[in-house]
Amino acid sequence: MHISDETSRQEGVSVILPVLNEEPYLTQAVGAILSQDYLGQMEIVLSIGPSKDRTLEVAQGLAAQDSRVVLIENPTGRTAAGLNLAISKSRFPIIVRVDGHAEIPRNYISLAVNILNETGAVNVGGMMAAQGVTPFEKAVAGAMRSPLGVGASRFHTGGSAGSVDTVYLGVFLRSALMSVGGFDERFTRAQDWELNFRLRKAGGVVYFDPRLHVLYRPRPTLKALSKQYFEYGRWRRVVTRRHIGTVNLRYLAPPLALIGTVASLVAGIFLSPILFVPAGVYLAFLMVASLGIGKTLGEKLRLPAILLTMHMSWGAGFLTSPRTLVPEGE
Repeated sequence: MHISDETSRQEGVSVILPVLNEEPYLTQAVGAILSQDYLGQMEIVLSIGPSKDRTLEVAQGLAAQDSRVVLIENPTGRTAAGLNLAISKSRFPIIVRVDGHAEIPRNYISLAVNILNETGAVNVGGMMAAQGVTPFEKAVAGAMRSPLGVGASRFHTGGSAGSVDTVYLGVFLRSALMSVGGFDERFTRAQDWELNFRLRKAGGVVYFDPRLHVLYRPRPTLKALSKQYFEYGRWRRVVTRRHIGTVNLRYLAPPLALIGTVASLVAGIFLSPILFVPAGVYLAFLMVASLGIGKTLGEKLRLPAILLTMHMSWGAGFLTSPRTLVPEGE
């Protein structure tokens, strides 16, 4: 489905945000959307989960200030459910997904609509531009932008424009979304990857363009980072179970690193010190990678623990992911 050059500037867009506990960031996120240079009609649908902070009050204030901001309740607070509720409430043929803690540049929507038109894609997206504020967050952002931290996905590390497996967030043709049934609400994480798999299976193109940048704020503590990457690994395993053949070496690297490191340490203790070598090699890799990724001395010192946490947590989540998360028969 193509959008003509003449009408691409006027095609209405619905920006959807699943929002939960986003009091510190929501005003800035919505402000960036309202400041877009897009010339067509636009609405912003906030799907509000049961937050523990003042997110609802902030959202209500934004809706009172601008009639383009629409609120809808998301009782479960789950991301996929919130996205589907927002889509059902939306009115326009282009769906722009944004997160409550993300910030899009002023030309994001106009550029994305043009790319949809030029490529014939059903979903386009760009860079998850991790940008920290605190010293710890800055170090995490460096790890997230490096293939040594999260693998070589183009939406993390950059690269040339073209067809990909998945993108960060996404700007969709509503018709394509509806034709595959929207987001799978059984997925707590990895719902984007899973949706993009179904879009591609249906014959659609998912397109990456590095000109599309979305600012992303990394987790602020090692504990929060560990929990995030454990969930990433856990739910990526669910995708590999449901869609056979989608696993690759990039996703197997963290669990293999975890198994190899633990086996090396155990064997070194109980069998022979020489068997500590694989764990030592991995430790040396972390040190060298940190020196290459870090921009300041503080980042270089923090990055070994950050990279270890990302790798081991992802690997542990992948290995311990229970089949009951999304039963295969469903």
